[in-house]
Amino acid sequence: MPSPDADLKIQLDDGGSVSGLLQAPAKPIACFVLAHGAGAGMTHPFLAAVAARLGDQGVATLRYRFPYMERGSKRPDHPQVAQATVRAAVAAAQHLVPGAPVFAGGKSFGGRMTSQAQAESPLPGVRGLVFLGFPLHAPGRPSDERGEHLFQVQVPMLFLQGTRDDFASLDLLRPLVERLGERATLELIPDADHSFRVPARTGKGSEEILAGMMDRLLSWIESACGRR
Repeated sequence: MPSPDADLKIQLDDGGSVSGLLQAPAKPIACFVLAHGAGAGMTHPFLAAVAARLGDQGVATLRYRFPYMERGSKRPDHPQVAQATVRAAVAAAQHLVPGAPVFAGGKSFGGRMTSQAQAESPLPGVRGLVFLGFPLHAPGRPSDERGEHLFQVQVPMLFLQGTRDDFASLDLLRPLVERLGERATLELIPDADHSFRVPARTGKGSEEILAGMMDRLLSWIESACGRR
C-alpha cells in the first residue's frame, strides 16, 4: 500500500491516465471510491472534508479525476469514457487497499456515472453505491428518466440527499427509491441544497451537516459489511 495520503496515477484502458488521491488509515474497514461532480474536481473542499471525516472513522477513500477535468476542460466526458474511468478507479482501489470492502459513488455527476457503470456491467467487488446528491434531473425540469438505469443495479444503494436539492424533486425521488425496494436507502438532509449548504436561519454550520451525513454513511457501510 502507498503512503496513507498519496497522490497517484490511475491507468486507463485506452493507455491514458488520470490523477488520484488516496487517503487511508492504517487498518481501513472499507474503501470508498469517490468521484467528483461535473463542475468541481477531486480536491474540492467538500470532497476533501468527506475524505478527512471518513478517514477519522476508519474508511479509506480514493478520489480521482475524470479525463475532461484532467485536461482542464469544462465539458464532461461522454458517459462511456466516464464509466470506463470509474472502472479503472475501482480496480485501482482494490489493488491499493487490498482486502478492504469497496464501495463506489460520488457527488452528483460522479455518482450517476458510477451507477451507470454498475448498471451496464457490475463493478467487480463493489459492495454498494453511495450518492452524495443524486442528480435526478436538471433544475426546473423535473423528470425521473435519469433514474431508470438504477433498476439494473443489484447492490445496495445509499442516497444522501438535501431536502432543498433542485436537482432532485423529492416528489420524484421518494417514489423512485421506494420502487427500488430494500436495496435502496434514502437519507434526507433537512434544509440542505445540492451542495449540502443550509440557510443561516437553521443555526447549523457546514461541520455539523457533514458530521451527520458521514455518521449515516458509516452506519450504512458497517451494515453492508455485516458489522452490525
